[in-house]
Amino acid sequence: MKGKIVFMGTPDFAVGSLDAIVNAGYEVAAVVTVPDRQSGRGLKLTASPVKEYAIQHNLPVLQPEKMRDPEFLETLKAYNADIFVVVAFRMLPKAVWAMPPMGTFNLHASLLPQYRGAAPINHAIINGEKRSGVTTFLLNENIDEGMLLMQKEIAISDDDTAETLHDRLASIGSTLVVETLDGLFNGTLKPYPQPMEEPLHPAPKIFKENCAINWNLGGQEIFNFVRGLSPYPAATATMTNGNGEQVYLKIFKTVYEKGSSNSLGKIISDQKKELKIEVKDGFIKILQLQMSGKKKISVEEFLRGYNVSNWKLMI
Repeated sequence: MKGKIVFMGTPDFAVGSLDAIVNAGYEVAAVVTVPDRQSGRGLKLTASPVKEYAIQHNLPVLQPEKMRDPEFLETLKAYNADIFVVVAFRMLPKAVWAMPPMGTFNLHASLLPQYRGAAPINHAIINGEKRSGVTTFLLNENIDEGMLLMQKEIAISDDDTAETLHDRLASIGSTLVVETLDGLFNGTLKPYPQPMEEPLHPAPKIFKENCAINWNLGGQEIFNFVRGLSPYPAATATMTNGNGEQVYLKIFKTVYEKGSSNSLGKIISDQKKELKIEVKDGFIKILQLQMSGKKKISVEEFLRGYNVSNWKLMI
């Protein structure tokens, strides 16, 4: 074995990195993830993707409710790991990240110092960035501000959504995690300070109330907003029909068509295949959406069931 690791992570994004570490020949002494949570209509207890991987590969699993729990800290210390690796987990107290002799490093889905925060992938696309990447850095007292280790950069295309960029960053991130471990263990990798850049673009957590489309923005900005939140948590819009009922929609896919507009927010449809919203510099053509309590459908399927001729967009 090359070295002893404790891995900390939760979602699918982290599984590829854990798998890469195992396949690279490092000893994973333990995996730390969140406790099982109730989910679905039956409120069935569900394990995190990282826990599922760990069980399949016979790796010890720790699931502390609190990271400062004395029993958890004692158990963690007993593994005598050389280093902790964190990928898409939670904030760690100093009692945890300072424990191993080689420290703790994190994989972050942006090119630090840009897009520090919980939602770097979403915010990069929303802001219309043309590049993104992944960074490994050492944890310290300040969130996402530790010494840099390595970075890999990729381009963001106009076709990218939060989902497609997530998957590509997870893939290159797993490679970067192993390269970082190799460099630290063989002594060739030296940490260096994050550069001072202005302006800095933050990436705070996105809540439901942040997902409503601002139809007063330009078409390109709305297009970027939709794909930056697709498929989750999803951009939203509210319309009202002729009966005065409000219709809440999640919008997953659009096209921006440049042009001149005379009536901001006007709904235009042939009632067959096309549903467009007038914006200040053109039109947002909706391609995929979802009504409350319904499944995600194409706009053609939607128009077969709903006559939008008497609908209005709530701005």
